[in-house]
Amino acid sequence: MNTYLLTHEILVLALGLALLLADLWAPASLRGKFGHLAALGLGGILLYSIFQVPVPAADASTAFGGMFVLDSLALFFKRFFILAAILVLLISVEFSDHFKAGASEFYALILFALTGMLLAASANDFSLLFVSLELITISFYILTSFQRSRVDSLEAGVKYLIIGALSTGFTVFGIALVSGISGHFNFNQIAAVALEHRENPIFLFGLLLILGGLGFKIAAVPFQIWAPDVYQGGPTPAVAFLAIGSKAAGFVLLLRFLFIAVPDVAANWSSLIMMISGATILYGNLCAIPQRNLKRLLGYSSISHAGYLLLGISALTHAGQAAVLYYLGGYLFTVLAAFIVICLVLRQLETDDISGLAGLNQRSPLLATTMTLSMVSLAGIPPLAGFFGKFLLLKSVIEQAGTNSHYWCLAGVAIIGVVISFYYYFGVIRAIYWSEEAPDLTPIPISLPARLAIYICLAGMFFLGMFPAPMVDLAACAVRALKP
Repeated sequence: MNTYLLTHEILVLALGLALLLADLWAPASLRGKFGHLAALGLGGILLYSIFQVPVPAADASTAFGGMFVLDSLALFFKRFFILAAILVLLISVEFSDHFKAGASEFYALILFALTGMLLAASANDFSLLFVSLELITISFYILTSFQRSRVDSLEAGVKYLIIGALSTGFTVFGIALVSGISGHFNFNQIAAVALEHRENPIFLFGLLLILGGLGFKIAAVPFQIWAPDVYQGGPTPAVAFLAIGSKAAGFVLLLRFLFIAVPDVAANWSSLIMMISGATILYGNLCAIPQRNLKRLLGYSSISHAGYLLLGISALTHAGQAAVLYYLGGYLFTVLAAFIVICLVLRQLETDDISGLAGLNQRSPLLATTMTLSMVSLAGIPPLAGFFGKFLLLKSVIEQAGTNSHYWCLAGVAIIGVVISFYYYFGVIRAIYWSEEAPDLTPIPISLPARLAIYICLAGMFFLGMFPAPMVDLAACAVRALKP
């Protein structure tokens, strides 16, 4: 086994264990700040990855008998996950005063969930797919219910546990059927025999069950019912990591499953994926309209964005796959910017109602600007990252409309979803600047690490929106590992 290939996972896991050990001897007054040390450690790992780990050539390196693969796609997502975890840890420190105890354990759980995401990026076998999914999901079971004194947090954890266990059952049963028919667990080996089994109903049923299990991870219809409740009840940093890290992990596994394990079968599933994408876009946007709880609104928004991302997968082309990666890059900075503001502004309130943003432009112009730009980017308005991401996804779909007219309908549904989203996204902006609620004009202090996280998110939104070429090239390079 080539342990060098697992450098990212080993370093992150070691950092998490070191954090737990340090918690045994550190004074209680310092434990809440361990998140800064963890973020600094992840920053070192990210720099090591960028400067010391070259992008693999056409021939990817493998370990564990081909179960683990380090290719351009894996490396892209590993760096993506580490950057997301750094920003989430900075948010977590700002939120740590909400934990009566166990802040260090919270940071360590984020690192353990990150380890699962890193493994998911390299999964080339159903065994590793299942292990990585469970490591991510079990970590989030605990993270979402970490505020044990709050009924909402416990309720979110229980709901996530029950529905997560159901999705795990789908995945395991599907893997059993697929491996039983094909005789293999490895994606490349399954791809070699998938063509001869593509008419086998048991084989196809197994694939559909696996697709359902992954649909739970990305909160796609009809597996989305957990998202709003978990977003509303979970601790803000855990929800932030769930919103971007867990969703991206689901998409990298979906990409590998469809375009490496069963590309011949996936080619016949374009209509199914289009229907799921359209239904997810409409459901998320329509249900977000009446929401007053900001985190719940972002939960429904997350469902709609899963639908937009499925546009690129339904196109069944490298352009669509690259658009998915670009969109996730912009979504990382955009949604984390929103959660940073929620953490800093609403952490002293009993609820996360939108009315809590009243007068924010006077309390903190920086936070008001950050939330405004985040909503504008999520809505898909130029010149921010969300606009160009949606443009690339729609472009990949329209390019396929010449071969299948149903793509025109899907593009129309996506545009309708974008128009609907203007209402609730700009409702948040209206609450900041023109709310009828009596505003609390107390200035909001912002620590230096929180400012750093905000500036990184703002820079990411603007850079990806105004200078998209480097990220587009990076995404196009990453998806070469997949089959169109």
